[in-house]
Amino acid sequence: MTTAQLRCLTAFMAAMVMMGCQSSGTPAGEREGYFSWVDEQGRVQYTRIPDAEARPTSSQAEGARRTAEREEPALEPDEEYTLDSYPDGDELNKAGNLRPGQRQPYFTWRDADGNVRVSYFTPDTRSDVEKGLIAAPVELSPASVYHRSEGRYAEPVEGYDPDAFAILGIEQEPESEFDAFSRQCCDSLPSRSSQTWQGGREFAVRLEASSPENDFDTGRSPFQLIALPARSSVAAFVARIRSYHHNGLVIPSLAFLDEDLRPIRLVTDLVMDYSPETWRKRGYLEAWVPVFPGQGEHWLLLYTREQDLQAQTVVETRQGPKAIPHVRFGEFGIATFED
Repeated sequence: MTTAQLRCLTAFMAAMVMMGCQSSGTPAGEREGYFSWVDEQGRVQYTRIPDAEARPTSSQAEGARRTAEREEPALEPDEEYTLDSYPDGDELNKAGNLRPGQRQPYFTWRDADGNVRVSYFTPDTRSDVEKGLIAAPVELSPASVYHRSEGRYAEPVEGYDPDAFAILGIEQEPESEFDAFSRQCCDSLPSRSSQTWQGGREFAVRLEASSPENDFDTGRSPFQLIALPARSSVAAFVARIRSYHHNGLVIPSLAFLDEDLRPIRLVTDLVMDYSPETWRKRGYLEAWVPVFPGQGEHWLLLYTREQDLQAQTVVETRQGPKAIPHVRFGEFGIATFED
C-alpha cells in the first residue's frame, strides 16, 4: 500500500470514529444537568450543573438569558374564591404579593466560573415613607376645639330679663367652654406687645415674668398675641408648635381671634408628642395645629390654664419613667409647615 493510500485510509477511519461518537448518544448540551455556553474564543463549552443546583434545569436555561425573573402569581384552577375567602389586597401586599402555597420569587445569575446560580429573595414591602423616599404626611394633633356659634354677638331683644329663667324655674343649658372663655376675653387685651408671624423658619415666643397677664376663665395667665399672615397671602396652613423643656414644660392653650380681638376658635387639651433631649437639641413637646386666616382668624393668643399647671408629663427614659412638671413660664418654637 502506498503512502497516499495509507493517508486516505487513516482519514476515513478517523471520520468514521467521529461520526460514531456523535451518533452514540445525546449531545452533552441537551442532557439534563448540563448547560452550554460559548467561550471568548467562540468555542461551545459544556458545564455540568452541581446536583444541589440542578433543579429546575429547564427554568435555569431560560433564566440564564435574563438578569432577573419573577414568577407571576397564579390562582389554583380548582379553588373558588368568595367574598369571605378572597384575599385582602393590603394583607397580600404585606406578604410580598405571595399567596399561600406559592413559591418564593427568585432570580438566576452566573458566577465567576460560568455556573448558573439561583437566589431567592423576599420582596421589600415597606412603604415609600418607611424607605425614606417621601416625607410622612402631617397628622394634626388631637385636641378639644370650640367654635364661635352663629349669633353669638347678637344684641338681646328689648325687655330682655337675664333672670327670667330663674324666676320661672326653667333650667338653662350649662355655659359652653367657648362662651365662658369669651366672657373674660379678649377685646380688652393690649396688642402693643404683639409679635408678627414669621414664615420660612421657626421663631421664638416666650412667656416670661414680664409678659402681660390676664384673668381668663381658667385662671390668671401670662399671654402672647401673634399676628397671623393676611388672608390674602394664605387662606389656611398648618402650624408646628414646640414647647421646649427648661425646668419644666409649658402646656399651651390657643385662642384664634378676629381683627377686633373677638374669639373665633378655641383649642385646648392638646395631645403633644415628646422628643427627648439630645447632645444637640433640648427636649420638647410638639403639636400640629391648623390655622385659617381665610376664615377671619387674624390673631393667635397663646396662654396657659391653671388646671394644666397642676398636672405633669411622664416620659420613658433609660432609667425608667420620669415626671416633668408643668410650669407657667417657658419658650415656644413656632413654624409654618411647608410641604
